[in-house]
Amino acid sequence: MKIAYIAAGAGGMYCGSCIHDNALATALQRRGEDALLMQIYTPLRTDEPSAASGRVFYGAINIFLEQKLPWFRHLPGFLHRWLDRPGLLKRIPMSSSMTDASDLGALTLSMLQGEKGRQARELKELVDWLRDSFQPDIVHLSNSMLLGLAPSLRRDLGVPLVCSLQGEDIFLEELEPSYRRRVLAALRDLAGSVDHFVATSRYYAEFMTDYLGLSADRISVARIGISLDGHRRPGEVLTVNTEGPLTLGFLARICPEKGLHDLCAAFRLLSDRMGQGRVRLSVAGYLGGRDRTYLAELTREVDGWGLSEYFDVVGEVDRDEKLRFLQSLDILSVPTTYREPKGLFVLEAMANGVPVVQPNHGAFPELIAGTGGGTLVEAGSVQALADGIFDLWQDAPRRQELGRAGQEAVHRRYNADVMAEETMAIYERVVGSGITRTESSEIQPSLELPDADSSV
Repeated sequence: MKIAYIAAGAGGMYCGSCIHDNALATALQRRGEDALLMQIYTPLRTDEPSAASGRVFYGAINIFLEQKLPWFRHLPGFLHRWLDRPGLLKRIPMSSSMTDASDLGALTLSMLQGEKGRQARELKELVDWLRDSFQPDIVHLSNSMLLGLAPSLRRDLGVPLVCSLQGEDIFLEELEPSYRRRVLAALRDLAGSVDHFVATSRYYAEFMTDYLGLSADRISVARIGISLDGHRRPGEVLTVNTEGPLTLGFLARICPEKGLHDLCAAFRLLSDRMGQGRVRLSVAGYLGGRDRTYLAELTREVDGWGLSEYFDVVGEVDRDEKLRFLQSLDILSVPTTYREPKGLFVLEAMANGVPVVQPNHGAFPELIAGTGGGTLVEAGSVQALADGIFDLWQDAPRRQELGRAGQEAVHRRYNADVMAEETMAIYERVVGSGITRTESSEIQPSLELPDADSSV
């Protein structure tokens, strides 16, 4: 099957969605499918070999300037293409106004307008290339914020459209309220252009049913999976630390939404309970410019508690560094303040025999139930988080049992090949059904665009 998978880059950041999309495309290609991973906005950055094609459509510089400057939409073709070069997009740092959802309301609305938006030139280039050069059997959009592409793709390609759901509400909820209402209304209108949606968890499928006003039969769940290259294999001896100190780990983007402040507070409670130096907190993950103050404040707090000697910020890690980091941990916890729809970091820890302690919300309950690789605690409670970590640390046989169960489950049921198999079953069902949502092929959201010189 010829699959065009359109995925959005994250401006040079390692992100769970990019890693998920790349792992899925790689596994589809490994199955022998003609799966083309197309990049939009910026090149995808993952910690694994990229499955993406070299070209970038909807280059971030072009779409940003087309939004801000009316004359820029008529830029000569050779200059337009020059600004879409992957090498250039990788080198140019994205300002907060180009990446922060709170600044992107007008641009988001324009993108959802499709042919009527300020990025119509980008849409035409992408659709023309797919029609003339690749001719897919199905098109897969990596998230619902790309639904502005759907009406034109359907009309000009005449093939089924599938759309992933993997955390868009987090972006939407950060938009300025007046924009958020209009964007959500547009997404609900445009959802009629898509044949089927694919969610990363049962939790998120149920949530997005209400959020986008979809019927439940229009969303299927394909379990998330990770590439297993380099992770510990089942059967390897898992050494269980019984003497201490406890090494507690955090692996995620360093930002308030991922809950590092709650884990730091739990770290303090654990240090008070177990004794100074009996617990270490090691933190790895991408740190964006807007969150540097957040980390600096946390670091000052930890220093004020007298615990800076036992607090390590590793920062951004590549794949080999990530694997070494995970394999150095006794327990991992990422106590997100929002309801996480994926939780790849949970699977990555489990793949190495590291049990997790997670809040009882979002996708975490079904991940823990499906793997047996960790425990759940009351969401939003630092005391419950500290107690859950302490109880697991005190019970070495249980830690070993959870570590082995989680590792076995990830290697058998939560890997990229299983994810590709379940996704292919959805593709085949959609293509085989002969669904044609022609009644929605001309859908365009009825939105009034802001003035050309309005800020984004």
